[in-house]
Amino acid sequence: MKNLQVKQAHTLNRPESTGLVLQPRLPACQAALPLDWYQDAFKPYAEEYLSLPDTQPETVLPWLDSYIKPAIDHFGEELLLLAHFYMGGEIVKLVENYGGAVADSYALALQARANPQAKIIVESAVHFMAETIAILAREDQSVWITNPKAGCTMEMMAKDWMVLPVVEAIVEQHDLLVISYMNTSGRLKALAGRTGGAVCTSSNAHLVVNWARQQGRRILFLPDQHLGRNTAWKLGMDLSAVHALPDPRSLPPDWKPDPTTLESAEMILWGGFCGVHTVFSAKQVTWWQEQGWTVLVHPESPLEVVQQADGSGSTAYLWKAIMNAPAGSRIAVGTEGHFVQNAREQAALRNVQIEHLADIPGQSGSAGCGCATMSRNDPPHLAGMLDLLRRGDAPTINKVEAGDIVDEETGSTTRLQPDAQKELKEQASCALEQMIAITERDMQT
Repeated sequence: MKNLQVKQAHTLNRPESTGLVLQPRLPACQAALPLDWYQDAFKPYAEEYLSLPDTQPETVLPWLDSYIKPAIDHFGEELLLLAHFYMGGEIVKLVENYGGAVADSYALALQARANPQAKIIVESAVHFMAETIAILAREDQSVWITNPKAGCTMEMMAKDWMVLPVVEAIVEQHDLLVISYMNTSGRLKALAGRTGGAVCTSSNAHLVVNWARQQGRRILFLPDQHLGRNTAWKLGMDLSAVHALPDPRSLPPDWKPDPTTLESAEMILWGGFCGVHTVFSAKQVTWWQEQGWTVLVHPESPLEVVQQADGSGSTAYLWKAIMNAPAGSRIAVGTEGHFVQNAREQAALRNVQIEHLADIPGQSGSAGCGCATMSRNDPPHLAGMLDLLRRGDAPTINKVEAGDIVDEETGSTTRLQPDAQKELKEQASCALEQMIAITERDMQT
């Protein structure tokens, strides 16, 4: 096969290469999306893609080349392609193949400010990631998502209209500092900014929570109760002083917490969670360890899973641990299925065995195809987005701006008026900049 690597003619401030190698065969974990799931502007690209005889590189790449190469030539260094580790192997490999970058949510958030020459930023990931980039972007930079329907189930469990009434009820009785996990909308990041709080990611949550504790204020951690609890445990906090609110899906619209139950709480956890990571159990960890395998998990997993595992950390941590593992290593990984599939394929090239934590032979539970909402980004979305941008016909619904509310079923967007958007962007930026400052201080020590 020829032309497996298309380089843009410049060197940018990108994350390190994942090391992913585009193989002669490109297995597709998911089935193609139904045609009616595509926006009208994208249907012609989807129809062409669905008519291809297979999804192998020798078939897909020439088709992608016909749309992506002209866009790269047209925009040059002003174009920046991004994807998250959890994207399906097709997108992850293809984005890097065309000179883009793949990273975790923290590194992705910094890409607009790290690359001022990039005026058109196209992300294949979920909406909150693209919105975070847009919050930190300059006025002359625009951020586009390949599929606006690509949401996050955890983020959906903490919409601002769900969270704000609860926060107001707590604030009536207690001084509150909000830490908003990256997996939230810009509106909740702005809430963190208004309370003097910060954003965090799974890679720096311990640093941010430690900083917050030093402020001497009660902490509300949004939206993942598991990351919040695991972070408290990592910091040696008294877990009896960590109070989890109920599952937000079961709360009536007018629900308010009993202030007396929060009197002894040092940190309050919103009751959200990630469905991908709550399939794991301590029994699964023990089974792999008894077979002589090392177990590494993501900290969105339940506390008992993290406590039993041999290590836990962000997607960047997991990827580096796998890619740096010596030949002969055997590692069971508790995280999203696409990530594990890519890791298994790449590690095998170095005689390292990788399995998904839930894939125990003869037992129920499976990695499946990973994050279903991430999977809503696929090759025709990537090809179509770049071609439509080059032609000047990109749908405005694919442009991502601070404060957007997206209907994950229809893809329709509610956008703030300019003054309200500016205010929200300033507040959310404060919380993000606080996170960056905390993280960079730690890197320098």
